[in-house]
Amino acid sequence: MAKRLNDNNSLSDVLKHIMESNNLQKGLDKIDVREAWKNLMGNGVNNYTREIMLKNGTLYVELTSAVLREELSYGREKIVKMINEDLGREVVTTVVLR
Repeated sequence: MAKRLNDNNSLSDVLKHIMESNNLQKGLDKIDVREAWKNLMGNGVNNYTREIMLKNGTLYVELTSAVLREELSYGREKIVKMINEDLGREVVTTVVLR
């Protein structure tokens, strides 16, 4: 049975209810992770980033530079930590650089 919302609910409660009832959080996480990557990595890395995809907690990043891919592979744990801190919760568990 659906939960009935009364007139005294805040807008954030109503939006949270809509997101939960329609399973929208996964789609919003994908968008939020892309924005976090772009903000945290800066223009230098973004110029070599072709595609960013989140799937089941794994962040797949396709890069056009093998040198950059090798350099970023040394800091995978740091990238996961930075993105999760930026989002305020644990969304990304691992990073795969292609």
